[in-house]
Amino acid sequence: MKPYPSRDWSRLIGVPVEIRKDFQVVRTGVVDDAMRDPAVLWLAADSEAGRALFTAAEGYEAWIRPQELGGKLCFKMAAARRRGTPRLG
Repeated sequence: MKPYPSRDWSRLIGVPVEIRKDFQVVRTGVVDDAMRDPAVLWLAADSEAGRALFTAAEGYEAWIRPQELGGKLCFKMAAARRRGTPRLG
């Protein structure tokens, strides 16, 4: 499936994302923490780079890509990361 931008970054904790600015991918990774207002998120450190902060005010966008899973589940949805929402699996 094609990636699409997420408007509510606070729902992306633990989700793999692409960080884009001016339609260019600047970094990929897993969201370590995020805030809704103002839109701010931190990508976890990985083998390529350290923990990094991105803000919507600076023109960054967080894009997500639904991923097919094996077994009975078909897609991991970022919505399942919300507090109080039942988790699949």
